[in-house]
Amino acid sequence: MNKEKYTTSPQVRSHLIEVLELDLIGPTPQNQDYAEEILDQPPSKYYLTGFLVPHGVPISQRSDDSSDDDIDLISDKISSEDENIPEKTFAKKAYFPSSIGLSFLLQENVNFLDVTIQWGDYLELKHNPTPTENHLNEKETTSSDKQPPNTHHQKPVNLSGSWKRIPREAKIPVSLTELFSNYNQLPKIIPIPDTDGLQLVVSLRPVSNNNLIPPGTGSVSVFLVNNRFSTPENNKDTTYTFQTCLTIHTPQPLVPRPNLRGGNNEDWDENVADLQYRHDYEYAVGHNVSVIALTDTNGNCQQVSTAWIPKADVEKVIPTQVNNVELNMEALAHASTPQALQKMLFPLVDAYNQWIAQQTSEFSTQSTGQDETFNLLIRNCQIANQRIHAGILALQDPQIFTAFSMANKAIATAIRQRNTHNKNITPSSVAPPQWRLFQLAFLLMNLVGIAQGESSHRPVVDLLFFPTGGGKTEAYLGIAAFTLVLRRLRYPGVKSAGVSVLMRYTLRLLTLDQLGRGATMICALELERRKNPQQLGTWPFEIGLWVGEKATPNRMGQAGERNENSARERTIAFQHDNSTKAPSPIPIENCPWCGTKLKPICFQLKPTPQRPINLEITCCNRSCDFHGDSSLPIVAVDEVIYRRLPCFIISTVDKFAMLPWVGETGTLFGKVDRHDQDGFYGPTQLNKGKPLGNYLPPPDLIIQDELHLISGPLGTMVGLYETAIDALSTQQKNNHKILPKIIASTATVRRANKQIQALFGRNEVSIFPPPGPDRRDSFFAKTVPITEKNGRTYVGIAAQGRSAKVVLLRTYLALLGAAQKQWLNLGGNKNPENPADPYMTLLGYFNSLQELGGSRRIVEDEVKSRLAYHSRRRRVNETSGLFADREIDDEPEELTSRITTNQIANTKRRMELTFSQEEKIDVVLATNMISVGLDITRLGLMVVLGQPKTAAEYIQATSRVGRDDQKPGLVITLLNIHRPRDRSHYERFCAWHATFYRDVEASSVTPFSPRAIDRGLAAITVALARLGHPGMTAPTHAFNITKYRQELNFVIDTIAQRAQLCKNQENDSEQTRQKVAARVKELLDLWNSTADEKNRLQYQREVGEAPPLIFNPLDPELDNQPPEIKKRFKAQRSLRDVEPMVNLRLINFHGQEIEESQT
Repeated sequence: MNKEKYTTSPQVRSHLIEVLELDLIGPTPQNQDYAEEILDQPPSKYYLTGFLVPHGVPISQRSDDSSDDDIDLISDKISSEDENIPEKTFAKKAYFPSSIGLSFLLQENVNFLDVTIQWGDYLELKHNPTPTENHLNEKETTSSDKQPPNTHHQKPVNLSGSWKRIPREAKIPVSLTELFSNYNQLPKIIPIPDTDGLQLVVSLRPVSNNNLIPPGTGSVSVFLVNNRFSTPENNKDTTYTFQTCLTIHTPQPLVPRPNLRGGNNEDWDENVADLQYRHDYEYAVGHNVSVIALTDTNGNCQQVSTAWIPKADVEKVIPTQVNNVELNMEALAHASTPQALQKMLFPLVDAYNQWIAQQTSEFSTQSTGQDETFNLLIRNCQIANQRIHAGILALQDPQIFTAFSMANKAIATAIRQRNTHNKNITPSSVAPPQWRLFQLAFLLMNLVGIAQGESSHRPVVDLLFFPTGGGKTEAYLGIAAFTLVLRRLRYPGVKSAGVSVLMRYTLRLLTLDQLGRGATMICALELERRKNPQQLGTWPFEIGLWVGEKATPNRMGQAGERNENSARERTIAFQHDNSTKAPSPIPIENCPWCGTKLKPICFQLKPTPQRPINLEITCCNRSCDFHGDSSLPIVAVDEVIYRRLPCFIISTVDKFAMLPWVGETGTLFGKVDRHDQDGFYGPTQLNKGKPLGNYLPPPDLIIQDELHLISGPLGTMVGLYETAIDALSTQQKNNHKILPKIIASTATVRRANKQIQALFGRNEVSIFPPPGPDRRDSFFAKTVPITEKNGRTYVGIAAQGRSAKVVLLRTYLALLGAAQKQWLNLGGNKNPENPADPYMTLLGYFNSLQELGGSRRIVEDEVKSRLAYHSRRRRVNETSGLFADREIDDEPEELTSRITTNQIANTKRRMELTFSQEEKIDVVLATNMISVGLDITRLGLMVVLGQPKTAAEYIQATSRVGRDDQKPGLVITLLNIHRPRDRSHYERFCAWHATFYRDVEASSVTPFSPRAIDRGLAAITVALARLGHPGMTAPTHAFNITKYRQELNFVIDTIAQRAQLCKNQENDSEQTRQKVAARVKELLDLWNSTADEKNRLQYQREVGEAPPLIFNPLDPELDNQPPEIKKRFKAQRSLRDVEPMVNLRLINFHGQEIEESQT
């Protein structure tokens, strides 16, 4: 163990890794303090893994009694936000390994290897030691983290039945001459002297020459096999080899293992990856074990070793800085003239040009394929720089200049405010907020596309691609602020109102986090508007949270109604609950402006609690700008959102399933023509307000965060509904279609062009920052070595022969107990800057809700009870062990879909608290809900149970820890070696983590596939007809199709053209257009004939007794409908809903259906 005192978080993290290794496998060759340790029980029971059993022992000795005791899968209702189901493991008995090995490529004429084997043998002590032996034992077990031996240990200790470790090492030269001369020869078996049966098995086979490796290269595999004779059960550990390590040294560098995916000219992403990762090599792969390759400064490798617990450091990506480019937001906001502002920004264009020229001069390739890829990458960089330049030139426009200045001021003010929360400082004492270079560049390159609707930049989907925690949110909030202000400057008076920015997410957790950030920005804009209403309008800047009823109310409610989910009932329950357990009416706990905790009195029903029309939130802090009569500009009740039309809406993609169901949703797209002091009104409320003259403009900007989550079945349905959203957000101007600007962001992307084309129907995609030929440098960001910035450290654990339950239990105990020991050693609660704090809250990540449920029982029962006395786990004569006793909460917290939105918000708040605070959290268990949107800088420790199904999910989830390089993250991945994918990741752990961004999977989105059309075509047909024609919008106006059937042909054209556009690179695009057009026409005609036949019709059972047109697939009333309606007019209320049943038809070999009576 390290003998220095730990004073920093990186040192504490390193100590936790050492403890984990020492506790689970035992002393390594580098850890001499425990080289001759004495254990009070057999080492196969003390240690989890790292040992080899004799090959020929009875089956009873090759397995653990608890190897079949796996984690119980707790069956629970799986929400749409926890879609993963647990992966099945074959019901096969798990055995301890008898061999480990590794394979590597060796160049021709390398005739020998130097093989070093290190391990520990353990002998059972049958007698008490002599005084001399006892003194030696005490000396051997003293280390830096222990206290001096207690006086009561000075007398001899009874060691009978204990086990003493004997360190062993053997060096074996291996000749390869015979194997190279005859590839058909059987593997070479080399007995290891003085080991009673350990053997090396060496094989060599030729590797086909495919121009990726030098001719004559051979693939060498070296195995260490335990062939010792078995012994009786009570003495079996004497024949095991513990802490086994195999090291190979070669006289010449190894040949890198080629990546066979490269060179596919049809896959642009693979070509780019092939170019960017051309200097990243894998030199060896393990067998039953992982492997570590040691490289020199030139990248050559001559030594590879096995590792039971592999470690991989993932380097940090940091934004770059450029001289003479003004990044200070307030300096940009206060530029006196457009020329002065441009002078601050033009150096960015010059520096980027110089960087592009440098890449061209320094680049060299070995193949014309890479030359072509390189040239295209450079061209993309040049286009991005041209757009940045165009944005700077556009600042000459007075309105664009003013909007840019105000956006900078608003973002800067918001950052100052947020940085004062819970810190007892004033905004003026906060350091001047600065843009990161890529954030400012992204804002500049989008100015033209936002400001000029007919610009060629407008239809381009700009995808912000930057690692998690890099600052993507601030970048698109800056663009949102610019868009909001520009709209106020361009449209006089109340006509500048309406929804201008739509920001969408897939999960509730994301909306909660972004609501806080977005609300602070909106508060800044609103305060600015109040100072200057002549310039920024009389209607307030407001932000709306438009999500499901679980999180926010759909309706305000009135006295006498019995709707516990109404805003009125939620508010009253919150205000009258003395236990503080009732959730707040909307999921916001703190004032977004000053950070003060919101109390029940802060939520007010206006104008009266009996008949409220608004739910207003005021801050309790008297010094806050939003105290008293000045309410916070936050709207979170659907009914109020449809009336007040907040300029900035944050929503989940699921919510857009309401378009065909709720006519008021059309107001979000500007479909209003009357207004008063309470809001705006459209076709569903004909008798309110005074005329506006024209509709309000539709949304100018759509932001889709975490684009990688819009994939699979959800992405398919989102893409289908985007047909309606895009059409409703498009406006005609001078016979030209003005599309909404679309911006997306992600930290993991693959084949983005195809995904975006299928989702948004846009053919042009611009990834920013554009990737350069070197993945470590994109001009706007650089990957820095861990010697400069601490990155995340990943640790892999796979214990063959042990159950997942035992592995999880032992890992949690070691981490929680060791962190507690360091916490106390470093001052505990008395040290406000305790370096152990990032590792005191363990975040457990699970691939399914069922696995989480089973693990929760383990934490509540065994982890909690054992931790209370875990300090007793120590070696013989060890006076102060590796662990401290710890009392953890009776129940771990959860971040899953089965807890309420308010509980999620409360858990997130508590996770931000340091461990010295009263509401601290010991353990949080989570599913893929946290793979995005959990931005808590304090977190530093995560344990992942099982390799997630996708690399994107793994990268996103594990990026939740270690946001601060001074509090670096530690990720422990528990791999099930009996699952092929887990085994592969374990045996290639270090090499895979070094390049895991390359393995990000492409997203599958097929919005106009036959199944998608069956599920969603009726919904978007009804949505477009209802919201696109004012005479069809009101609840009972479904019958009006009899009047407007011919006018609704635009629905056919809109959907058919979208279908063709989404498949414009496929041969069947025209055929798809025709099929979709026919299906939509058939739906409209059926709708028309149904209305004629029934003589009355409404969209859903809402007003009176008129029959409904559309049904939820899960609605039991659907069974009573006519066959055609039952089959055609189904619309989901959630884009994640699944059909209640699947019909199976059995057919024989002749295609004839088999009747039930025949089965």
